Amino acid sequence: MSYIHDDKIKELEIKANEIRQSIIEMLEKAGSGHTAGSLGMADIFTAFYFHILNHDPKNPSWEERDRLILSNGHIIPVRYATMAHAGYFPIEELKTLRKFGSRLQGHPEKEKLPSIETTSGPLGSGLGQAAGIAYGARMDKKQIRVYCLMSDGEQQAGNIWESAMFVGKNKLSNLTAVIDRNNIQINGMTEDVMPIDPLRDKYEAFNWHVIEVDGHNIEEFVNAIEQAKAIYEKPTVIIAHTIPGKGIKEMEFDYHWHGEPPKSEESKRFLNELRTLNGKIKGEHE
Repeated sequence: MSYIHDDKIKELEIKANEIRQSIIEMLEKAGSGHTAGSLGMADIFTAFYFHILNHDPKNPSWEERDRLILSNGHIIPVRYATMAHAGYFPIEELKTLRKFGSRLQGHPEKEKLPSIETTSGPLGSGLGQAAGIAYGARMDKKQIRVYCLMSDGEQQAGNIWESAMFVGKNKLSNLTAVIDRNNIQINGMTEDVMPIDPLRDKYEAFNWHVIEVDGHNIEEFVNAIEQAKAIYEKPTVIIAHTIPGKGIKEMEFDYHWHGEPPKSEESKRFLNELRTLNGKIKGEHE
């Protein structure tokens, strides 16, 4: 069963590639920042902000909004770009990324931008923060959902597993975690640096319901979120298999692009590639 119409999928796929273009433009302008992971998560962020989340860009502090916690704060360019496209602030402001005085810092700051739920940077902290929010929401009998986005590299951090144990023990079914399983980190492939597999088995052992999806298949991801909503006796983690640098062949699966921004000439080439890809998406759905 699909929870999303074909026309909506096409709309979201096109929007995701527009967001990828904004990511390239803002990182090239900033001259620093994290490219590969931001591009790789564009489909998932698009699905959240344009289909899944219960939120209001015109009222970002709305008490009944769903909470989206970004644990791996270094991929904040994709969140900023998606929020701008969703109407939280002008798209033109994306060009201020990492500038002095900008609301759009290299890691998100809660006090600077409405609806940024947490200040993140130290890897491994987000799941504990999300757990506290979900636990508090249950105590207050709020019908909100809490989503925590994490990288696969930060599964190497011990505090992730302390939080996973707490969430599993308390059966926080109002919390859904999403792991960006792109297999890279700043200094190599995760399984070479510090292996994290078998990831599914580990979370199941901590009393989580586990779903694995193609992180670039928006329909599959949306269906997984809907399945998570139907699981009442335990939390859910979605392991989303993604391609770092998705949409730009030169970048895909190359860990050197983890924290490397595009230069001017590269940016022009990459933008052309993404625009061509959008044309193909439109053609495939016609």
